[in-house]
Amino acid sequence: QCNNYEVIDLGVMVPAETILQKAREEKVDIIGLSGLITPSLDEMVHVAKEMTRQGFTIPLLIGGATTSKAHTAVKIEPQYAHGAVYVADASRAVGVASTLLSKAQKPAFLADLCDEYEQVRQQRAAKNEAKNNIALAEAQANRTPIDWSAAPITAPLQPGITVLDDIDLADVVPYIDWTFFFHAWQLKGRFPKILDDADKGEEARKLYADAQAMLRQILDQGWLQAKAVVGLFPANAVGDDIEVYTDETRNALRLTLHNLRKQGKQPAGKYNESLGDYIAPKDSGVADYIGGFACTAGIGIDDRLKVFEADHDDYHGIMLKALADRLAEALTEWLHQKVRKELWGYAAAESLDNDALIAEQYRGIRPAMGYPASPDHTEKDLLWDLLDVEANTGIWLTESKAMVPTAAVSGLYFAHPDARYFAVGKINRDQVEDYARRKGVEIAVMEKWLGPNLAYETEA
Repeated sequence: QCNNYEVIDLGVMVPAETILQKAREEKVDIIGLSGLITPSLDEMVHVAKEMTRQGFTIPLLIGGATTSKAHTAVKIEPQYAHGAVYVADASRAVGVASTLLSKAQKPAFLADLCDEYEQVRQQRAAKNEAKNNIALAEAQANRTPIDWSAAPITAPLQPGITVLDDIDLADVVPYIDWTFFFHAWQLKGRFPKILDDADKGEEARKLYADAQAMLRQILDQGWLQAKAVVGLFPANAVGDDIEVYTDETRNALRLTLHNLRKQGKQPAGKYNESLGDYIAPKDSGVADYIGGFACTAGIGIDDRLKVFEADHDDYHGIMLKALADRLAEALTEWLHQKVRKELWGYAAAESLDNDALIAEQYRGIRPAMGYPASPDHTEKDLLWDLLDVEANTGIWLTESKAMVPTAAVSGLYFAHPDARYFAVGKINRDQVEDYARRKGVEIAVMEKWLGPNLAYETEA
């Protein structure tokens, strides 16, 4: 029960057929879908199509971190004529649901929404026509300029794979970024200032006190365990991709990591970046290195969540999930620092407090697959192979490449001082074709995975 509504939670990564079958069995009034990672966007379109095919007429609510009004208007709403409604955040869901269940209010609400979505589609179409993307070859010619003859490259102190399976979470807690903990509860503001906020302070202080109490239980009673794996390898760039070698002879190729490149036309002095720019080209003769990692602070969470579920204690269940997510991010920060100072050792003298770490004042980056600089989730398969992630940490990938336990983070390490985060953004078909060829997969497969990044409409 929530706000006088009965909510049937089917869990995460639930197939469309299961959702719709349960909806029929329970005679529900509304179906809601929430998307955490980009592959879920296509699955939402599939659910909408299936609802049409199977004759559903109830509203479909769309929400979650990866969703947007534009995606709902362009991709989902045209597939379902009985109300595909984007809800920006959970706090608005009750009001929207009430309107959709009101016979008096629903028709006008959906009519206005239909007009609004049509405007979004028209604006998007006009924007697409005005796009200023350049040809892939031109973008590649405008790569990040780096003088590799003067590059400060450090060979890893501990090359190969390092498994950390006895991590003390007490060492990780100081690295928590509490600002995003409050964001998870829809309390916007920076920590610790939010604790004294005139409007949100009282609620924030109570929430923080509850979090501290549960955090103590997590540590004292061992509710959660943390594991991580790090790999540091010889590597060189070949075009936009990165070859990872088995050893320092660089004669045997372990695997190739694939990268996309910004394709929008850049102003003078700006570049069409790709992660491959931050690794020395093979033809430069410079021996470079790359790192990879995967870590989780969510081992054991399911057992504790079952206890809360049996007690119908939603609040503490949500609290535990939020803290596990924050601990996973804190573990990522702790691990990256350990890599910079000890395992790789290129910043052995680094001395930064947590505020400086949160502000990313250190050298190097750790981009994650599925995020703006590396939007292709399928590259996780290569990382899992390279680090033997599942065997070393217990983290496994679903068909949509989501990580389980969900309180987990993975990605790559780049050490060059010029390495920075960026967003690939929209890409043209010429790059998708080239990327699919390099990966050895069909273009349609890559179009599915890269849907949010496509600057063109696909045939399907």
